[in-house]
Amino acid sequence: MIEVIVFTEGQTEEQFIKRVIAPSLRSQHIFLKPQTLNTSQDAKGGAINFDRLKFNARNTLRQKPDVFLTTFLDLYGLDTTFPDFSAVPNLIDVYIRTERLETALHQAIVEYVACRPERFIPHIQPYEFEGLLFSDVDALSLTEPSWKHQLSNLKAVRAAFNTPEHINDSYETKPSKRLEYILQPSYKKTRHGPLAAEKITLSTMEQECLHFRGWMTKLRTLIA
Repeated sequence: MIEVIVFTEGQTEEQFIKRVIAPSLRSQHIFLKPQTLNTSQDAKGGAINFDRLKFNARNTLRQKPDVFLTTFLDLYGLDTTFPDFSAVPNLIDVYIRTERLETALHQAIVEYVACRPERFIPHIQPYEFEGLLFSDVDALSLTEPSWKHQLSNLKAVRAAFNTPEHINDSYETKPSKRLEYILQPSYKKTRHGPLAAEKITLSTMEQECLHFRGWMTKLRTLIA
């Protein structure tokens, strides 16, 4: 049995792990346990700074010597304290940007915790969780009965980008904002996110989203 702790940014991502990703790995005896980190003494969820991630990673990996640790963090809004953050804004290719950040994060955590390198699998999702929901906008539009009336607008967004992971990261045009503006009733992250992901299916998201698929492959090969 392989136990994998997943550090997430919020309740939506936590439910996505529990309801969509974790069930797909159980038959391989890989058990994912999402954990939303405290962002302050009184609050959970939201952007996580690097010091807080380091602290929690060290505690998790040292207190549980048999577990693996991974992350599910959004590239959009990633805290500026993360390793190599200042070096990536000028990198146009989002895949090169996320891979560089993940490589730097992996090196920093492994050195800080003094753990075996394979025990930490960093994942930073371009640009945020909601990008995955554009993997199948027909399925997405079925989440609420009235959303089918906005299917053409959803298709227009998807058609404008190479992949769902390329839907860009400005505050007004990031994937979640596009969904809020287009859909009525408006997209609500914690309510609609996991429901839509279940309708879209994990296999479709992996087909459409190269970086996400790479993370899933790393998780599946833990049992090898």
